[in-house]
Amino acid sequence: MSTIVELQKLREREDHIEFKEAKHNFPFAGGERKEAKDRRHCVLGYVVALANERGGRLVLGMADKYPHTVVGSDFAQDEEGQLVDEIYKRLYIRIRTEVLFENGKRVLVITAPSRPVGKALRFEGVPLMRTGESLREMDDAEYLSVIQEQDPDFSAKTCEGLSLEDLDNDAIAKLRQLIYDKRKKADILTVPLEQMLSDLNLMTPENRITFAALILIGKTSAIERNLPQDNVVVEYRNNRSLDRYTARKEFRYPLIRAVDEIWEYISHPASNPLLHVNDMPRILDVPGFNEETIREAILNACVHRSFQMPGDVLIKIYPDSFEITNPGGFPFGVNIGNILTVNSAPRNRLIAETIEKTGLIERSGQGADIMFRNCVAEGKPLPDYGESDDYQVSLRIKAVIENPRLYIFLHDWDFELNAFELLNLYYINKGNVDSLFMNSLSRLLETGAICEDDYFRYTLGNTYFSYAYHGRAEMFGADTIRLVYYAIKRTGSAASSLIIEQLKDLYTPKQTRTIIAKMLDAGWLAQRGNGRGTTYVWAE
Repeated sequence: MSTIVELQKLREREDHIEFKEAKHNFPFAGGERKEAKDRRHCVLGYVVALANERGGRLVLGMADKYPHTVVGSDFAQDEEGQLVDEIYKRLYIRIRTEVLFENGKRVLVITAPSRPVGKALRFEGVPLMRTGESLREMDDAEYLSVIQEQDPDFSAKTCEGLSLEDLDNDAIAKLRQLIYDKRKKADILTVPLEQMLSDLNLMTPENRITFAALILIGKTSAIERNLPQDNVVVEYRNNRSLDRYTARKEFRYPLIRAVDEIWEYISHPASNPLLHVNDMPRILDVPGFNEETIREAILNACVHRSFQMPGDVLIKIYPDSFEITNPGGFPFGVNIGNILTVNSAPRNRLIAETIEKTGLIERSGQGADIMFRNCVAEGKPLPDYGESDDYQVSLRIKAVIENPRLYIFLHDWDFELNAFELLNLYYINKGNVDSLFMNSLSRLLETGAICEDDYFRYTLGNTYFSYAYHGRAEMFGADTIRLVYYAIKRTGSAASSLIIEQLKDLYTPKQTRTIIAKMLDAGWLAQRGNGRGTTYVWAE
């Protein structure tokens, strides 16, 4: 906890602190200034520079001249929580704020953490550092020194003292079988262990065994001795409000075995119940947690975690969600916004390459595609990385069917879609057309799964409605249902005149009123208000 007296004794350069009077209208992100060098003198600019200096404090409401008298600031007054959230959204770092007072004058202290190892933060595309009274761009030498902080592939380093006797026979046998199943080369089943390890680069020409071998096929005792942070903890809670877990188990196993062991522990009916989609007269069952999705999440967390940071891979299971957190932020070049599209270098490349050869993943980094694809196909919310930052990756997968009609459509429609086409269906269903992958629209348009629209730009198409509402489509036709649905979706409710206008190319006004009446009787629509104020909402 900072104090006014403590702050007044500090020097800006020596103590990694920056003082600004900021009495009124101090800019958050550049303000009205035009010149780049002037725009940097804002809260975001100073937070970036301080983080690039391995962390520090920005003090608003105190003079920068020593001994820093208190002048008071109204910046983010009563909005400190929103400030923390907004800086996280922009920079993916978690600041801390403190509010101090002297004689009724308010001082805001913003503490910025250190940048991650090997990564320089940027403001408006520029990595900043402080020099005297100015904020300047890092020169090439400084920036290169930051990038070179990244350690070479940890998993490719040799583990001193590790011997063949420290490797797990069951894990070795499983590794052989997986590679054989993928490549169909029988020699992998009989080749001497030393040769197999050498061929996989898990052993050096000097017969020294790598950390990748320890992590993938090492005995539990060897892992405990040489890499105790290589551990997965699974906690189950019956209720999210519980502080204490209902059940807990640790898995310090070789990764080749661990994924199976963890899934077996998770997949019991009590912790992975079936969800039900009512599509009368049938009931469709969907597992709360999809096996492929959960296995990919576990593999990604274990393969991409930082083994140089303490802490376990932690899995928390609730009745409605699976949450997994691993030490170390996203690999260099990856963030929440580009996780599906960027080609990145995995943090533990040798582990990733070996896992790829087993067929447990088809290619390095594809796991996110699979998880997103499966969640959309099952009508569930998208995987959520929103709690991730530069020090950990947190993923939440919900066991909730939020789009039952989308699930019914994809369950019945016999057409293979890739992850980006599925996401386009998801976003159009949500009305979020700004997030569409524009290069993945053509097949959806050609098949009638979506169509262009003057009002919404894109809507779900007749093919969608014919499968998702197959019982209703037989009665009125998919086109009719689509037009009524989107007439109402414009504002959440629609007067009969709007529905008549939307259906004018298909029906007379009298026919449309009859359709509205039948939809009301069947419970598909609900009426709001009376007389001239009557509107209709989609009842589902």
